[in-house]
Amino acid sequence: MTATIEFYFDPVSPYAWLAAEQLDRLIEAGGKVVCRPILLAALLSANATKGPAEVPAKRAYVFHDVMCQAKRLGLPFRGPPSHPFNPLAALRVLHVVENEAQRLKLARCLLAAVWCQGADVSDACALHGVLANGGFDADAILAAATTDEVKLRLRNATLEAIDAGIFGVPTFRLRGELFWGADRVDTVVWALHGGTIDEALYENILARPASAKR
Repeated sequence: MTATIEFYFDPVSPYAWLAAEQLDRLIEAGGKVVCRPILLAALLSANATKGPAEVPAKRAYVFHDVMCQAKRLGLPFRGPPSHPFNPLAALRVLHVVENEAQRLKLARCLLAAVWCQGADVSDACALHGVLANGGFDADAILAAATTDEVKLRLRNATLEAIDAGIFGVPTFRLRGELFWGADRVDTVVWALHGGTIDEALYENILARPASAKR
């Protein structure tokens, strides 16, 4: 039976784009990928942490690293005109599309538009263009994205992710297990093929007390 892999992401993250560009590897390994668009800012607030772009040294590292990874994978890279940017409109249009296959298609279109082509998806005209170029009914989707129902879908999806222990994007969830980061695709494939850890040892480690605090 095909195993479902939930792909939690926010288009504000360049690593979400790098992960999306490798989703075919998960599908080829026997996974069924379903995308879960969520708001990274809410995850950060819930866990009292900062995003990499909010720490100057991390921001510099992230963009250098993403450019290296894109080059290694043979992907064109341009990046958005500003970063961080407001991803709410892009996240909401994703929640308008309820068909899983179409939502995954749109997610990949949006991520590529931001990070490969430099689109500003916080701008309504630019977002309209991304939707239309992807073969979607841009006018209808953008109109639906402003409704309270769709806004609530995004909010609930984000709260559910927080309750599931998700603290950053991209995160993959397979059989309840979390794998964080674009560099965890190999590990997800390993898990798909039956890879496991010693759960008893894991629980033992978590139960050990801290001996130093700052």
